[in-house]
Amino acid sequence: MEILAIIPVRGGSKGIPGKNIKQLAGKPLLAYTVEASLGSKYITRTIVSTESTEIKTVAESLGAEVMDRPLYLAQDETKTAPVLLYVVSELEKQGYSPDVVVLLQATCPLRNTKELDEAIELFLNKQKDGIDSVFAAKNIGTTHSKWRKSPADSPKTFYECLFDYRNRPRRQDKEKHYDLLQETGATYIIKTDVMKRVKDFIGEKPELYLDGSALDIDNPEDFDVAAEIIKKRRMKGLE
Repeated sequence: MEILAIIPVRGGSKGIPGKNIKQLAGKPLLAYTVEASLGSKYITRTIVSTESTEIKTVAESLGAEVMDRPLYLAQDETKTAPVLLYVVSELEKQGYSPDVVVLLQATCPLRNTKELDEAIELFLNKQKDGIDSVFAAKNIGTTHSKWRKSPADSPKTFYECLFDYRNRPRRQDKEKHYDLLQETGATYIIKTDVMKRVKDFIGEKPELYLDGSALDIDNPEDFDVAAEIIKKRRMKGLE
């Protein structure tokens, strides 16, 4: 089975200039994700998609393949799915057709090879159940009711009830509580044919890989937090 890892990294980061190759505990941020992918016993190819010559140089020095990304796919408003589809399309023109695509976000440096392989194993083991994708998530609490806030781009703010509010369970009814789960952004695994059909990196029948250690770096403070965690891991011989 051909399992392709794609690491999309743009050069233009407004929040933190040069974020993807900024030094984090002695390595470029990108290095942690490339190393996790190259160390995997399941991933057969690791490709960094970028429009930046500087990022390309760093990625190649880390041992990753690099596919040049056209500028129209490197804009602030560019979504991730079209980038993945572009990489797969270009590889297919070269005669390479992956069975599975793994999206790895470079801004999640705490995801290591062990966790990556666990997520892939979950995906492989769930094939018999019809699962077509797996993504990393973390538990952010529990609730006894299920409400969903309106989308950010909605003209009005509203909350939609996702259960029969007339039969609202009591807080004491532990078995009625729901886990509150949030995507970490670290790892997404999907069958290639499903990705092409839904044009997304989460399929129609996904499974969650619970990852409690994930951190998505979005601001300078996140760099400091990640650096401290990595240093502690190294002291314990875990990094």
